[in-house]
Amino acid sequence: MIFAMTALRPLTDADAAVIASWIDSDEALVLWSGKAGFTWPFDGGQLLAFRAADPARRLLVAPGPDGRPVGHVMLRPDGTPRSLRLGMVLVAPDARGRGHGEALVRAALGAAFAGPDVERVTLGVYAHNHGARRLYERLGFREEEVHGGSVQVGETWWTSVTMALPRPARLRG
Repeated sequence: MIFAMTALRPLTDADAAVIASWIDSDEALVLWSGKAGFTWPFDGGQLLAFRAADPARRLLVAPGPDGRPVGHVMLRPDGTPRSLRLGMVLVAPDARGRGHGEALVRAALGAAFAGPDVERVTLGVYAHNHGARRLYERLGFREEEVHGGSVQVGETWWTSVTMALPRPARLRG
């Protein structure tokens, strides 16, 4: 069963350790957080410090039936007027492959477009993350830019893709 996405809530201090436990390698950390500056081994304290460093970052959690996090996502200003950045999308390992990622992103988009001020949402995804890219395309995101060699993981340079979704017409005033 897909968790109730209307229940997105702010990340709590207790949630941070749970989220950190889902990251099992340096590669997984970069795949999730991009260039956020986290270091391996990752722990909840780093996530709490990241949140505290910029109050404009909205770190959101999708709770499961028992209240424990099942998903995590971030919304933040992206530096462009009337635009937000979606990032750090992560589903608990034991909940993956069952539609939770799509439900989580849909809920985050609902939160992003809830008020009249946001006209578009952007995101960054690594080119080799085909499952995530397919999900974002299915939800209406379109590729805007490709940034070759944007981050090095081990001996490999990863290419990142910027995608954007304009405010849906049904939500325009």
